[in-house]
Amino acid sequence: MLDTSARLLRLLSLLQAHREWSGAALAERLGVTARTVRRDVDRLRELGYPVNASPGTGGGYQLGAGAELPPLLLDDDEAVAVAVGLRTAAGHGIEGIGEASVRALAKLEQVLPDRLRRRVGALNAFTVPMLRGPQPSAVDPAVLTELAHLCRDAERLRFEYRDLPQSRTCSTGGTPTGAPTRRTVEPHRLVCTERRWYLVAWDLDREDWRTFRVDRITPRPPHGPRFTPRTPPAEDLAAYVCRGVSTRAYASHAVIRLLVPLEEAAGRISPSAGQLEAEGPDSCLLRTGAGSIDVMVIHVMLMGFDFEVVEPDELVEAIRTAHGLLARSLARAAEPPARARDGAGRTPGTRSGSSAAR
Repeated sequence: MLDTSARLLRLLSLLQAHREWSGAALAERLGVTARTVRRDVDRLRELGYPVNASPGTGGGYQLGAGAELPPLLLDDDEAVAVAVGLRTAAGHGIEGIGEASVRALAKLEQVLPDRLRRRVGALNAFTVPMLRGPQPSAVDPAVLTELAHLCRDAERLRFEYRDLPQSRTCSTGGTPTGAPTRRTVEPHRLVCTERRWYLVAWDLDREDWRTFRVDRITPRPPHGPRFTPRTPPAEDLAAYVCRGVSTRAYASHAVIRLLVPLEEAAGRISPSAGQLEAEGPDSCLLRTGAGSIDVMVIHVMLMGFDFEVVEPDELVEAIRTAHGLLARSLARAAEPPARARDGAGRTPGTRSGSSAAR
């Protein structure tokens, strides 16, 4: 049996790792009686940890929010993960988190053991985040936290959603006018891509799964009631969201065979640009979308890989047309500049005599 101090730390770790525990489950994990669990919970409360208890057969213990932030219990890997995550959090589009991350990281590194401080220091010193392209609209941390709590507690969410004023087919099923709409959903999970946060939820009005950009969500409480979680639309929600933002959200879709191994293609094509599927040792399939077939032509030609169009046939014809235009343009650009008939080396269009100096 663990001594009292070690048992308290173990109890705190269990409460932090799970939303709610029954007294019997905690007693079994700790190898003590339910009465000892109650005494240990009282000790944690004296130390400033707000442990809530609900009576009855379905009740249990839950670590709640208090007036002050008590110390967190982290193992070695968790501490390193938090420290590195704080450093890179500013690159994920969360409004105002950069300064807060620096302050939190300074506090964490102050109490890290030497062995962990060296690991974190090495990662900080030799890691440079690469932020590509324009940065997305920032997400309010309070909104992100509110959505996470509703997903965890399985409570309905009411919010106002701002659609973009565009004509393409949206995976969110919103109107293309850009006008805000009111939504009531059963939130399931938050998914973070390389540049944005998305909420995967069951839309009660549309009776279907929808993906919403979090930076366009404005919660409109009160929320609730609680619901029984549904079977998610896919086992791999990250891949599901990637298909939505790279393919389903666009009017034109295509399947392209890239004549390179999957690993090589994945190093250049981001998940937000399309979904890659292994096909063989020397090829892979790319499922992607664009606003029009003409834009799709540019998209596939700029990837820098040899490719074959699997579908649609319209894309093949558009590439043939673009190839002819591009070939003629490049041929003209490669020709030597025309020289004036009455003198070599003179810039075309330059007048001779004194008129050129006027």
